[in-house]
Amino acid sequence: MVTRREFLDTFAAGAAGLAIASTAKSYGQILGSNDRVNFAVIGLNSRAYAHLASLKENKDTARVSHVCDVDSTILKKFAEKTEQELGYAPATNRDFRQILQLKEVDAITIATPDHWHAPMAIAGLQAGKHVYVEKPCSHNPAEGAMLVQAQQKYQKLVQMGTQRRSDPTIIEAIDKIHNGLIGRAYFANAWYCNTRKSIGTGKVAPAPAQLDWDLWQGPAPRTPYRDNLHPYNWHWFKTYGTGETLNNGTHEVDVCRWALGVDFPQRVTATGGRYHFKDDWQFYDTLVTNFEYGDRLISWDGKCCQGMKHFGRDRGSVIMGTTGSMIIDPGGYEVYDLKGNKTSEVKVGKANEAADLVGSDSMTVIHFANFIAGVRKGEKLNAPIAIGNVAVTMLQLSNISWEVNRELQLDTKDGQIQNDAEAMKMWGREYENGWAPHI
Repeated sequence: MVTRREFLDTFAAGAAGLAIASTAKSYGQILGSNDRVNFAVIGLNSRAYAHLASLKENKDTARVSHVCDVDSTILKKFAEKTEQELGYAPATNRDFRQILQLKEVDAITIATPDHWHAPMAIAGLQAGKHVYVEKPCSHNPAEGAMLVQAQQKYQKLVQMGTQRRSDPTIIEAIDKIHNGLIGRAYFANAWYCNTRKSIGTGKVAPAPAQLDWDLWQGPAPRTPYRDNLHPYNWHWFKTYGTGETLNNGTHEVDVCRWALGVDFPQRVTATGGRYHFKDDWQFYDTLVTNFEYGDRLISWDGKCCQGMKHFGRDRGSVIMGTTGSMIIDPGGYEVYDLKGNKTSEVKVGKANEAADLVGSDSMTVIHFANFIAGVRKGEKLNAPIAIGNVAVTMLQLSNISWEVNRELQLDTKDGQIQNDAEAMKMWGREYENGWAPHI
């Protein structure tokens, strides 16, 4: 990433003359919305629709002034949906760097591929924007640490999209655990099950005409376009994605460490593989990870291609203590005694999370409301980046343990790998020349 000064010099002239589609009505709304936070939504294929729904629900305090994607087809579709939902047309752009130069944009939301999360968030902070970034907040541990440092330096808010942190029912459940409902909590198991299909064997092909392939790659080392990569399967390629562990495990493992009151573990061990299909998928489809804390333990079971449920659920966490257990999922929580007999439950009526790729839910609405209140009134964030980054780093270390096929010993202050130079090389990544983020 270029320096802030270089960034401003390079794009100031272009920003002044941007050909951004904006109606006179919407432009007037932007200038007159001093009591509302103006958002630019960046990365529009799937999860961004949950951002849109949440901003619509918070329309009294927020508005979508800009939308941005490097794929013009995806951009057009989302912009039309935004106008349909909100009743006004957002400005559109394919290059987020130009949007960052606009004074009327107060905050950005990031739902791009993972390799862009931290570099884009850091650039947003450097441009004076508040940031809502989807999980995982980074592609690798070094980026996560850099993002935390950038937030501290530039003093703008960064909320990570672990929306369970804002869910009243889950907050209640965690509070009961902390107050001794199941005794001393010492073991937490998190899981995720799905029946994802094979992505097949792709081939090198010209990038689609509507896609700015160079900007899509951004900080990642340049590689030829493959026809089974865009718009979703990048998750399963190491250059851009982080695997199912970071894609979905972040939520459940974060609940586990929240419940046990722990941060970085002493040891991480991960085993698994790509067993179900043989294709271009570069990560595991089955993974078992243990995070050890001496007197406490977290385990993660991820299954991408096998839908066998745990406790009748395709995702969730079970917290076990000296007098009982609690199962927590997006639909509520259940309490059990030491013999496994259910003693109580709290349900939200309907599972509080959609099963599709968008994942629009009431938790996200509340999570955005918390972020907006933080920007407008200084309300404490429920998932500030310093907290959100811990679970992300833990799961990135799980990926590293899987890669090197051995246990990792960690520094519990920051998660850095001890006495293993080969594994520690994976703490960061190589960047395309001129695109490395820095603060």
